[in-house]
Parts: sequence; structure tokens; C-alpha cells
Amino acid sequence: MAATSQPHRATYDAIVIGAGIQGSFTAYHLAQRHKDTLLLEQFILPHSRGSSHGQSRITRTAYAQAFYARMMPDSFHLWQQLEAEAGTSLYRRTGLVLLGPAGNPELETCRRILGANGVLDATMLAQRFPGLQLHPGEVALWDGTGGVLFADRALRAVQEVFRRRGGTLRDGEKVLRIEPGAMVTVTTSGGVYRAPRLVITAGPWTSALVAPLGLHLPLQPLRIDVCYWREKEPKSPSMGRASPCLITMGLSHAPHSIYGLPALEYPGLVKVCYHHGSPTDPEERDQASLGGPRPSVAILSSFISRYLPGLESQPAVVETCLYTNTPDEDFILDRHPKYSNIIIGAGFSGHGFKLAPVVGKLLCELSLGEEPSHSTAPFAITRFPGVLRAAM
Repeated sequence: MAATSQPHRATYDAIVIGAGIQGSFTAYHLAQRHKDTLLLEQFILPHSRGSSHGQSRITRTAYAQAFYARMMPDSFHLWQQLEAEAGTSLYRRTGLVLLGPAGNPELETCRRILGANGVLDATMLAQRFPGLQLHPGEVALWDGTGGVLFADRALRAVQEVFRRRGGTLRDGEKVLRIEPGAMVTVTTSGGVYRAPRLVITAGPWTSALVAPLGLHLPLQPLRIDVCYWREKEPKSPSMGRASPCLITMGLSHAPHSIYGLPALEYPGLVKVCYHHGSPTDPEERDQASLGGPRPSVAILSSFISRYLPGLESQPAVVETCLYTNTPDEDFILDRHPKYSNIIIGAGFSGHGFKLAPVVGKLLCELSLGEEPSHSTAPFAITRFPGVLRAAM
């Protein structure tokens, strides 16, 4: 794999810890800026231990938070740039239906972003998503830019372009120690590396890495059930490969969003998931899943019976993924409050994949001491009180 095929050197212009989609795009942008960059990954690639694996993720323009909505055009452009560089397709436009009760504040914000053409009446909804049942008092919106990102393919593509630009990717190396300074020293299970700038994008392992640096971030890893549901009538046009994506907002029986993607991973199985999960330790996620309760599956079964009656009401396949949530479910993209050459990207809260090209650019800019191309004020570490403590 990557680690064995590249020379083992000690000093770089930049080190990035964590080769998920956020860290890989950070390394990609650093390499694009002609910085000799080392990308470290604790697991042998490819792996399914974090948050970036799997075949599909939703992308869209409509976002209730204005700062994400402003970032999305840049993100679409950068995804297209990667497609051109990698020579492969990474995105399928399917359209996206947003569904929720009339008057829901988040849905109303999305309606304003999408404009008059974004509202679907019953006839239009039946044409575009015949398998979806709308209920009294609910409204549906249409985001024509919505679609599916091919996640595994995208992760491979960004890593391949990074290496093509001269970057070094070393997998199977767990970080054991970080020593701050003008030159940051990173000791792994495979070597000792130094660089004047470090970016930490380690997903649910971030807290453990930054705690010895005196930083206690309010990050909560969650184990998410990724559920696939069988069509009652195989190859039904209502939920097949050509159907739109779906996101709910504000449904009374689903406190968190439900999202759905057309059948891609498994023939005839539609991906419908609950945007929340159970607190977990990333080192023990498999033990937690053995025979434990799955409240999300009950919520999803009820939703499918009411809204997607063309699907069986029990999942055919249940896999797991990890979210790393902040209390407000917004990202952390910031410099360490004490060590300005250590940058942290964390807390992507299950909605960061689509924005990874922009996140990587922002983390790259922060590491180079530049003014970020988008405001990072919403992502500041200092919005959480009491995070800086004495180093261990």
C-alpha cells in the first residue's frame, strides 16, 4: 500500500493526520500549493473504521445555515475540478426533495434559497418522486443541484491526485505523540516526522490527540446505523437508481433528520438513514453494535411505512458509520489557541463530506497563515467555553 511504496523521510513542509475525506483534501490543497506534505493514516487503506467510507453521500445547495450555503458553490466547483484531474465521475445529479411541516424555520430558509421554483405541489412531487407520500400540513421543496457523491471513489481520487503532485501518504501508522514547537514533531508507530505546520483531521480520534496539547474539545462520537431497505417490487420506478435524494426536516416523530438515497450500493436496496446515533468509543464501536438496541431502526421503520410504502418496513442490511458531533453540529476549523501552527478540523457531525473540498482549502489556508477564503468565525474553537486547559 501507500506506506511501503514511498521513501521514508523525516522532515516535511506540512503534516496532516487522518486520511479521511477532510484530511485528504487538506493534503491535496497543500500539495497544490507546492508544499511537501505528509498525510498519515493509522489504518491500512482502504478501511471502514471512520466516517469517509461507503459508496454514497448526498450533496445539495440548499442549507438552512447561511455560511454553509455560501460555501456550496465553491464546493461544487472544486468537486468538478477533482473530477477533471482524476479523469473520473464523482457525482450524479438526481435532484433532492426536502420534506417537512409547513412553517418549519429550517425548511423556510431553504425555500428562500431555492426561490419560487423550489416549491413542489402534489402533482410535481408525484412526477419526480412517485414513491413518496406527502401528508396534510407538510410541504416539499426541490433542490435541482442535489445528488449523490460517490464517496469511496472520491476518497481514492483525491488521494491519487495528492500523490501525483508529489505528496506522501503513509498508512498503517498510528500517531503516538505530538510535540509542539516551531517545528512540530509527530511520533508514529512507524517513524518520527517534523514539519513547521500540522493539521489534525482525525475524526473521532481527534479528542485523544489534542488532549495532551491542553485542548479538551466537546466532541461526541456517535455510532450511526446505515440502513438499506428492499423494494417491494424490484426495479420499481418509485425508488430505483433514477429517483431523487430525500432529506426531512422537523418531523414530529423524527427529532433529527431522515435522509434517503437511490439504490446504488446494493441492487434493489434503497439507503434510508436517521441522522443521529448512539454515543460510542471509536475503539469499541463493534462491541457496542453486537445485539444492542437500535432505536434509529424503529424510527426509520415507522417513517418508511408512512412515507415510502414501496419499501419493506424492516431493513435488509444494517451497517455502521461514525459521526463526530459538536454540541451545535457545526464544524471546528481553527488554529490551536496556544500553538498557532497546529490546525484542527473536526466535528463534521455527519454533514461534512459534501463540503470537504472547501474544508480542505480552509484548513490549508489556516496552516499557511493566510486569510481564509470563507469566514471561519462560525467554526471557532473559542465558541465552546473551557476548552483550553493545562497540557497533560
